[in-house]
Amino acid sequence: MKIISSRFLKELAIALCLSLLVVGQSPATVVAPDFVTLAETLKPTVVNISTAKSPQPQRRLRRSPGQPTDPFQDFFERFFEDAPRRPQRERSLGSGVIISAEGYILTNNHVVAGADEITVRLSDGREFKGQVKGADEKLDLALVKIEAKDHLPVAQLGNSDEIKVGEWVMAIGNPFGLSQTVTAGIVSATGRVIGSGPYDDFIQTDASINPGNSGGPLFSTAGKVIGINTAIVAGGQGIGFAIPVNMAKEVIPQLEEKGKVVRGWLGVSIQPITPDLARSFGLDSEKGALIADVVSGGPAAKGGLASGDVVLEFDGKKIREMNELPRIVAATPVGKRVKVGILRNGKPQEVEVTVGRLADGEEAGAKVAGEKLGMTVRELTRDRAEKLGLTESRGVVVTVVEPGSVADGAGIQAGDIIREIGGRPVATVADYEKAVGPLKKGDVIRFLLRRGDGNYFLALTVE
Repeated sequence: MKIISSRFLKELAIALCLSLLVVGQSPATVVAPDFVTLAETLKPTVVNISTAKSPQPQRRLRRSPGQPTDPFQDFFERFFEDAPRRPQRERSLGSGVIISAEGYILTNNHVVAGADEITVRLSDGREFKGQVKGADEKLDLALVKIEAKDHLPVAQLGNSDEIKVGEWVMAIGNPFGLSQTVTAGIVSATGRVIGSGPYDDFIQTDASINPGNSGGPLFSTAGKVIGINTAIVAGGQGIGFAIPVNMAKEVIPQLEEKGKVVRGWLGVSIQPITPDLARSFGLDSEKGALIADVVSGGPAAKGGLASGDVVLEFDGKKIREMNELPRIVAATPVGKRVKVGILRNGKPQEVEVTVGRLADGEEAGAKVAGEKLGMTVRELTRDRAEKLGLTESRGVVVTVVEPGSVADGAGIQAGDIIREIGGRPVATVADYEKAVGPLKKGDVIRFLLRRGDGNYFLALTVE
């Protein structure tokens, strides 16, 4: 690693200022926020949360039938089982923020999940027993209630949609058990997808966040909560993630009233639009969510949505990236009839869909769904379907994919059933050869495959 001397940096800064003065400009003045006043004002609204849960009982290992008996092992197992032992309680620490004078505290679900005891400690030293009033595992949020007779300091919830990359932010929490720790930094990025759940849309910040900060607030320089600190990158420095407060505001009323969150459901499988797919569909850009499959009898099917449609707008909200659709659908009230703007065969259309209710275990609104190309295909028979473990016995199935081939690079797998090529149905090997035969180097071709229980689009470029 190269180390730049402070003298060099000083000379560089002077040269930059002089160059600006030459052209009649003055260097920009950066004014840092008044962190002292912010910390004094906001620290009382942040709480430390400690939890305890009973350990899971350990079962004695049972010897398999016929396994030789070990008298010494039996003796020691009986000795330690019969010996009196004090159960060790599992304990953890986290943070939270008071969001109402009635004693409601917003935190992460993983901070309080499964806890038998919850202790909430305020900045002035007061302690209360906490009770989980509602939890949302998908967003990793929980609402904890305390009963306080005296006044409680309350944090104001801001608007996370208005934050910009580069803005100053402040985090307050309980990292490593060090209560009321204040750190500051900037917003490094927004809309981060880190694979933690179906609604990833994190704010990334370089404000120091560590274990124990979970559930604590991320404040703007206006002193308002813009996020709930949730995750860090293991081994990383200056890479923390917070749930945007606007997502929390959407579910807080349900957590308070029902204890859980009811979400909207569309009933489609979707996938991102790659450059090759965009070209194959004749699209001008890669914006939108491509519908790969539609659940039979679901809201989307009843509304007329079909495989191959590209969703560009849902209930008046633009869909720029695939991951935006599940979040928007999930936040839509069940039973609401909404307009969906789509591209179908390259032409804009609009359909109306009545949003259904997401059942437990389902994903929100949408799931993220020949030899010439380096693969071999065969027509399906009952025997071939049974050998491949397929439930269908008609159509064309991929039997071999050569490593490093065009098909392999595009993600085609043995066992995939080819539904369409270039928008045309494929029912026989003759259909496949007719579609693939005329292809030449540089051509982009789109496949609709059946894999498992769902359909999947992909596009490849012939080499």
